[in-house]
Amino acid sequence: MNEAKEYVVDTNVLLEDPQCLLKLRNGNQNRIFIPHHVLLELNHLRKHPRHRHVVGRVVDQLMADPDAFQVLETAGVAARFADRVDRFILEEIRASRLERPILVTNDRMLQLEARLNGIPSEIYRESVPFRSEAEHFTGFAPDRARAPVNSFFWNEQGKPVFVGAEGEKTIDYLHRAWKVTPRNVYQNLAIELMMNPELLVVSIQSEAGYGKSFLALACALTLVLERKTHEKIYVVKPTVEIGQKLGYLPGRLDEKMEPYTRAVSDLALKLHRLRPANKLFQDAETNPPLFNPRLFEILPLNFIRGMNLEQAVVIIDEMQNLSRQECRTLLSRMGEGVKCFCLGDTRQVDPPYLSPENNGLNWLVKKFRGSRIYAHLVLKGEKSRGPITDLVIATGL
Repeated sequence: MNEAKEYVVDTNVLLEDPQCLLKLRNGNQNRIFIPHHVLLELNHLRKHPRHRHVVGRVVDQLMADPDAFQVLETAGVAARFADRVDRFILEEIRASRLERPILVTNDRMLQLEARLNGIPSEIYRESVPFRSEAEHFTGFAPDRARAPVNSFFWNEQGKPVFVGAEGEKTIDYLHRAWKVTPRNVYQNLAIELMMNPELLVVSIQSEAGYGKSFLALACALTLVLERKTHEKIYVVKPTVEIGQKLGYLPGRLDEKMEPYTRAVSDLALKLHRLRPANKLFQDAETNPPLFNPRLFEILPLNFIRGMNLEQAVVIIDEMQNLSRQECRTLLSRMGEGVKCFCLGDTRQVDPPYLSPENNGLNWLVKKFRGSRIYAHLVLKGEKSRGPITDLVIATGL
């Protein structure tokens, strides 16, 4: 019989998988401990709309069986919320006098600090970091024999061949979507995937400036306004700030969202100038433009819960800033007649509790790859949005 283990669970593990307490307990085999400062951190995070429902699920488990999960005693440890929560967690473990504590955390810095303090630690095995699937699987296979469904390989003539559920097709033609002409073969293949009626979920990974958002909007306009195969466009974007927080923003929802959605509005106007999309706007001359809510809507991630999206093109921007749980919640809102474009760059992960490996875009590629209704592509090219961005990418800044 395996020896019982004493697991001490960190906040980032609870946020990623609220079921981790039951999984780590493994029936009644292991003992599970929650540092008091983790509870304080959860109490702080429950006020955040992105974490509120996850924290609620964790608390429900703790309340349902309070004898199964023990809170570490805080005697002799400063019981207060602070920026250095990690230090307090380690102090609580030392003060607990547990015989063989094992700290479960995905925070590599905390793992290092635990090691320096003589405390064994493990990553949460349900989220073992793997090489970024969104980059490792580029959408191309080495040859025909090893090409999974809905991927490409290069033939002898140097042409890309699409391996679909119904067979092979050489892509020797050039697409145009809403008067947008691809700048290279990879952009052409991205349009090929997004306009394929058999593919309901398409993920596009690239570094900044390769046009994934622009191409996705162009394809969405073509499907809704030109081909009329779908009725509406939704753009879903995580509201993650870079750098110092902006703080409270006054005004209506659209006014609060404007700093986060300005890039999307600018791209929509750019496409409107290429080819008029008058139905998309109530007023295209205002700053920011007023969109027609019957045809185009930009939604914060928090508003998706409880919605049922149907007969629409849904663009999920910056999917690398979603957790696995948020990704699951969002995609489970997709009803009949939905086509979903998932865009992101696993090298630009902003939330501190996510990583280039452990994020929504990576989980999507890992879990959906091989499905008949899903395809993935990594955009490449010699030129991005401009020479400065080209230099950033080339130098690895």
